Amino acid sequence: MDLEEAYQVVGEFGRHQKRMITILVLLQIYMACQSMLIILVGAVPEYHIETVTGDPDDDITQSVKFTEDINSIVTEWYLIKHDAYKVNLAGSLFFAGVLIGNVLFGPLSDKIGRKPVFLTGLFFEVLFGYGTALAPSYEAFAVSRLLVGMMNGGMALVCFVLTQEYVGKSYWAMTGTLTNMTFAVGIALFAVLGYYVQPWRSLATAANCPGLLLFLLCVTLPESPRWLYSRGQTEKAEDILKDFAVRNGKGRISVKLRRTVSTSAPGASSPGVCQLVTHPILRRRTVVLMYVWYACSLVYYGLTLSASEDKGNRYRSVAMYGLVELPAYPLCMYFINKQWAGRRKSMANFLAFAGVSCLLTMFVPVSGSLLNATSLALVGKLMVSAAFNIAYVYTSELYPTMIRNAGLGVCSMSCRVGGILAPFVPSMKSLHTSMPFMVFCLSGISAGCLGLLLPETLNKPAAETLDELSSPTYQRILQPQVHLLEEKHLIDHNGADSD
Repeated sequence: MDLEEAYQVVGEFGRHQKRMITILVLLQIYMACQSMLIILVGAVPEYHIETVTGDPDDDITQSVKFTEDINSIVTEWYLIKHDAYKVNLAGSLFFAGVLIGNVLFGPLSDKIGRKPVFLTGLFFEVLFGYGTALAPSYEAFAVSRLLVGMMNGGMALVCFVLTQEYVGKSYWAMTGTLTNMTFAVGIALFAVLGYYVQPWRSLATAANCPGLLLFLLCVTLPESPRWLYSRGQTEKAEDILKDFAVRNGKGRISVKLRRTVSTSAPGASSPGVCQLVTHPILRRRTVVLMYVWYACSLVYYGLTLSASEDKGNRYRSVAMYGLVELPAYPLCMYFINKQWAGRRKSMANFLAFAGVSCLLTMFVPVSGSLLNATSLALVGKLMVSAAFNIAYVYTSELYPTMIRNAGLGVCSMSCRVGGILAPFVPSMKSLHTSMPFMVFCLSGISAGCLGLLLPETLNKPAAETLDELSSPTYQRILQPQVHLLEEKHLIDHNGADSD
């Protein structure tokens, strides 16, 4: 039997898989806290400079008076005036680390396994997280954020892939959506934690402690049977699937997988990132997906900056940034499982609607009425959040198992580039007030159009190896419309010849 048939026998989403997915989904809350940490620990309170008579070479700490009762890295290390850039630098270092982790961890987990890379990344993220809380200086704090970002970025990718590979393909959309939705919930929960634990060192410690417990739970997780199968380790994959059947209450079931014959067998050279360039099918998909991920990130973070003008309670603002995404996930789950919409059309339309929302902001007042630029920007963020979630699920289905993490890593790297560029887009208002939203509009619509070039994967089998991806049978399954048209053309042609 093939792998999908085996999952149907042992249980595509049994009680044992539900327990494993619960652990991985709860891990998203921890990762969200680490991603959002700088927003609260780097809070800048109101302050004024007192005139101090004396030596003009005295340190600035002698003349600064903070008027808000806030404990953050700003108040501890006086990161104001000419040192104010260091707060944003620490945030940038975290996301630079995420980018590096995306590139390194993805291919590594494709080569040596999901579980060892995942556990190593989680262990060191927890370790470096405590380093953040105990940092004796800003320099140590900044380095720790870079290292936490590397572990967070790489481990998050492997975690997402595991939520897909532990279950049958028909449940991929659900587990992927649940993962992304829990990350948004984690942002809101981090705001609540920050409200009750305000000293920045205590907050960093409290946000990091759940990672230690989750690490102990993750040690019990098995290796991905899909990865084992793609690497030719069929016996080990069968053993794990048999264990799934027992733990799902189906008893001892005989599972005999069809042996794979591919370059992924033990001792053969392993496919890597280069295959994304040299393989013609993967090259076309990777180019399109990289732009889609880049556009999603640029529009998402750009709209977040444009819609974040609330000068009120900072904890409420952080919570809203997470909660505003929640309606997007059930919305996209509904569409991507419908035959008339699917992954491809849903992602393209959500991106296009995000672009149209940005376009309409140029023709409505900034505030004052129900239909204003802020509400349209939030609608745009809702749409692009749905597109982003679909991009995760869709991308994992478009890449074979043996190179899935490498593909996700390269796409996520492109995503981080969009996030890095997003803060610079609002400065284009100096050219014209509508220029930032025009950039978001063109990015969303163009990415949606390019996404239509990809094949649909709804109710289609996932490729495990590169050989399967290139096989004519797999290509016909992915593009049934083209195949039927070709058959009809041959029938018509033969009929004409017989006449």
